[in-house]
Order: sequence, then structure tokens, then C-alpha cells
Amino acid sequence: MSRQITLSNGNILVAFDEKASLTDFFYPYVGVENHVRGDAHKIGIMCNNSFSWLSDNEWTVSSTLQKDTYIAITHCYNEKHSVELIFKDCVYNEKNIFIRDIQVINHSDKEIACKLFFHQVFSIYGTPQEDTAYYDPNKNAIIHYEGRRMFLVYAESSAIPFSDYSIGLYGIEGRVGTFKDAEDGILSKNPIEHGHVDSVCAVDMILHKKETRTVFYWTVVGETKNEIEDLHNYVLYKRPEPLIESTEKFWNAWLNRQNYIACKDDGELLALFNKSLFYIRGNIDNRGAILASPDSSLLQQGRDTYSYMWPRDGALTVMALLLVGEYNISKHFFKFCNDVIERDGYLMHKYKADKSLGSSWHSFVKNGVPILPIQEDETALVVIALYQYYEKTKDIDFIEMHYNDVIRKMGIFMSEFIDEQTGLPLPSYDLWEEKHGISTFTASTVYGALIAASKFASLFQKEHDVQLFGEKAATMKEAIVKHLYDKDLKMFVKLINKHGSGYTKDMTLDMSSIYGIYTYGVLPYDDRLVQESIRTIESKLVLHDGITGVPRYQKDYYFMRADGVSNPWFITTLWLAQYYAVTAKDEKTLSKVTQTLKWVNQHASKSGVLSEQLHPYTGEQLSATPLTWSHAEYVRTFIMYEEAKKRLSIC
Repeated sequence: MSRQITLSNGNILVAFDEKASLTDFFYPYVGVENHVRGDAHKIGIMCNNSFSWLSDNEWTVSSTLQKDTYIAITHCYNEKHSVELIFKDCVYNEKNIFIRDIQVINHSDKEIACKLFFHQVFSIYGTPQEDTAYYDPNKNAIIHYEGRRMFLVYAESSAIPFSDYSIGLYGIEGRVGTFKDAEDGILSKNPIEHGHVDSVCAVDMILHKKETRTVFYWTVVGETKNEIEDLHNYVLYKRPEPLIESTEKFWNAWLNRQNYIACKDDGELLALFNKSLFYIRGNIDNRGAILASPDSSLLQQGRDTYSYMWPRDGALTVMALLLVGEYNISKHFFKFCNDVIERDGYLMHKYKADKSLGSSWHSFVKNGVPILPIQEDETALVVIALYQYYEKTKDIDFIEMHYNDVIRKMGIFMSEFIDEQTGLPLPSYDLWEEKHGISTFTASTVYGALIAASKFASLFQKEHDVQLFGEKAATMKEAIVKHLYDKDLKMFVKLINKHGSGYTKDMTLDMSSIYGIYTYGVLPYDDRLVQESIRTIESKLVLHDGITGVPRYQKDYYFMRADGVSNPWFITTLWLAQYYAVTAKDEKTLSKVTQTLKWVNQHASKSGVLSEQLHPYTGEQLSATPLTWSHAEYVRTFIMYEEAKKRLSIC
């Protein structure tokens, strides 16, 4: 199942599927060490001797974020028993504590005997065969641990600890899992097990007619037994309600300090904007890594997840956050890049949140010749984002600290990584990480980065750098128009590849090609070639049936579900809307942006999460969910939309 909710405090991140089951638990980094990894923690209930899991069809489950704060609200209703569960979930912003406040409601006129079951199955360090779980009678808690990762689980009703429990083997030695022990309503109280283990605890209650009872559940995580016991005692002493309330207030204050003003009639669009800010922040580790997506369900596709930091996604997310006045996250991101930059001044494909190198499919060799396994746009976009940070903050001290180690080093690399014959960047992997060549998008970002590097050099009166970066940028701008625009296609090409003294063009229509041209300043929005390219995109790439939207490029087979029809992406659809927002001269033209933002809202999940792409006919969310980049582009587009309305005196 796709992820419907994520909650985080920058050290731990938890994710839930469509049935309110916890499916991912990252600690101590957002994106590194997923201790659940898709084996859902199940919630079960027995009502008058009839047992069911919330994942069963008899339950209707709907999740969202509480208005203007980073708290999850989930409604679960069972018509058969007239019982409703309302979860209020939070990750405490100050300490590594995950809390669930569950209201158990009897909507019937009869008394109901209820028993609520909480199932846990950890895969600590990703090596579940080495885990241990045991019941601690002194703390009335269940503890799962391996090495320096310890989880304490506790549940109570009316301040009375859970009354029943059991621990056993999960998926080994012929055992399905201890969760099966819950289905008869009675747990065996097995106190300890090791290997791949799971546990269940349960609370009993009697619900009189129309009565509501409150159940609290929490998990604390730390490195030592003393640490988790201290955290557990902290919750017992402070009580869950004040901790949840404190978290609500913190995130509400975080949201309301953002520097934006929305028109009053944009309520629905604003709600998704606010949720997007929370989902973005939740996917950012406190040490600077901006996670692409925490969705571990992608492992079912056979290879890897999106639980990495791509410098590209990170830089583009920072650019969106800068528009709403979020500067602190940006500084941590740039420090991260400073720490991982290669000696020669470029960034690699992707990284883990602990700053180690991420997995990759970028080869070091092409046709027997050594190449750099990079996407040069990932280096360039960091410089562009850093200059946008400076424009917003005028933080000259921070820029000076990073001039030699990041800005100048990257600028020199980009100035030297150039084909002398064409004036374009040397080949690297394209934005979509698929093809190796000289892409229009990459060339556009390098041009924008060289301009930014030149401006930085001017700040510090580094005349040699000013001249070097400025001249290389000017030459590259001419080369982009000369070599990458095709008059017959009436569009900038996807990429070119050199062969001897000439080169071949990849004529695939790609939204990123024209987006790079107008976004990073190669040509202005109103330039004839830009307008011509946009018309080509509108007529030949935009989907005009099904759910509509804009695919990445023609014949994109990644996650294709409809034979021969490429999936629309939130990102590329919003890119086209950004063009309309900047060029709109009246309300009629701006309505294209309005419709796109409404389109995104229509295809977002009920909880507000945005995936990477959509089925072109059903609108089903596909691939990583939530995708930080999708939310970042929505935030960016919404801000540009509001600025356009203000410019046109519509608001």
C-alpha cells in the first residue's frame, strides 16, 4: 500500500498506509535505518467476541492532517459493530517519542465489550534475525532491541497499563507471527523471544451505550535501556495529552511564521500548500539531508527505495522553501553538500542521510572510456539555490564561509567540464538519470550556476573568478541556442551526443528541456523560442484525454500502466503552470494555473500526500508516495500563483 501519512521530528520518521498501519520507522536519521520496512504494525479489535483487523474490509479508514499542524487524524468506522476509532497521532517535536491518542466510540445503544490489540514487528538495523523482544514487568512495557537500537512499546486505558501481551516468532520456523495469537482474543503471555520476532499487547474496556473511552499508545526509541526508560518515564510523568498539544502548537507556530500571504478565496489550494510544507519538513533530517521519499513499498518493485538525498531534489526543495522564508533548513542542506563534495568540485548521484554514498546505476565507463558517473545538474542546482538563499537573507558571513569550499570549487569544475568545440557542458547523465549526453536541462542549469558563481565572486571582488565564470556562461548561452534548439521540431531537444566532429540529436519532447531554459535564465519567458517551444509542448506532450496532465517526456515507460501512454507527473504538470503564472497578463490566462492547482488537489490523496506520477486514465497514484519534490513544486507554483494574482490586482 502507498503511504498516506508521514510524521517526523527530524530524527525519527514514521509512515502509515491506507489502513492506519505503521509501515516505516526511521531512526536515528530520516531516511537511514528503517526499522519496520513495510511489515505493517497491525491494529486489531475484538467487539463482543468478534475480532477484526483495521486492514480488513469491514473497516472504513480515512486519514488526513489536522488543520494547520503536523498531527495526523484517522477515522476508522466499523458499521457492523457501530464502533469508531479516532486516532490522533504525533511524533513529539522535542524527543524521540511516537504517540497515538485513540478515541474508542460506541455509537450503538448497547454495551460492548472491547479489546484493542497493538501489533509490532521490527526489523532493527535491517537484520531481524538478530532481534530480541521481551516483556518488562517492572515497566509494564514490551521492549524490542538489537545492539544500540532499543524500542519500548506501551499502551494504557484510563491510566491502566495493557492487560494482555505475547511475544513470538515472525515468519520463521513455521510461525506466521504472534499477531495470529490475537485473533481468538486471548494472548499467550510468552515473555521473550529472539530472532525475527513480533509482539502484541492489548487493552480491555467496556463501552456503555454511546460511550467514548480513550486509549494511549506510545513507542519511544533510543540507544540504551536507560535512555528508553527515561523517555517512557517522561511520558508517564508529563502525560500524552500535553505532549500532543505541545507538538500541535509548535507546528502551528512553525507554519504561521512562514512569509507568504494567500488570497482568501484559495482555501482548498492553501490547505494543500500547508500540508505540503509539513510533508516536506517531515522528510528532512535535522542534519541537512532532504529525503526524496520515505516510501519503502518501492522495494516490491525489486531494487531499492527513494530513501536517499539527491542533491537535485534537495536543491529544488530548498528553492521552494526559500519562497516561504524557511532559511534554517537551507543552511543545513548547504553544509551537507559542503561535507560530501568531491575534491574536484562535483556532487555524486545521491547520498544517505548520514552523508555516506547512496546506491547508483551511473556507470564510470561508457564505450570503454572512463566517464564521471554524475548528473552535472545536481552540482549546478546547489549553486543556484545558494545564490537564491543569499538574495533572500543577505547572509554574507555564511556565503563567505562556503565560497572557497563550495561555490568556487563547483564554479571551476563547471568551467572546466566543457566541450571546447561546442561550448556546452561535457556529457553527463540527464535529469531523469537515464541517458548520458549533453542535455538541454543540464546545460541550462550550468549556465544559471555560472551566472550565480560570477555574482558571488563579484561580492568578494574576486575579479579573476568573475571573468572566468561570466565568460564561460556567456559562451554557454550562445551554444545552447545554437546547438540545442531545433527549428523543425520547434523545441529545444532532449539532448545531443557527439560522434567525431558532429553530433546526433535526441528529438524526444521533454518538459525539462524548455523548463530549464526559462527557469534558469537562458532566455526570458517572452522570448520567441520559448513561446514556440511551449506551443509544441502543449500540442504534442500534454495529455488531452484521461486525467490530462504533463508526462516527463514522450514514450516514458517508467511505471507505465496504460500501453503506449506515458504517465503524467505532478512535477512536470506544475512546471508548465509556473510558466503560465509568470506570463499571465489577465485573469483568463491565469486560470490555467488555477486549473492546474485544482487538478493537483483533485489527484492528491485524502491526506494530502502527492506521489511522483499518476495513472493517465484512473488517476491512481504511482511510484514513491509522498515525493518531496512533488510537494516542493506545488509550494513553488502556489507562491508564483499568489504573486501573479497580486501583480494582476486579482486578489
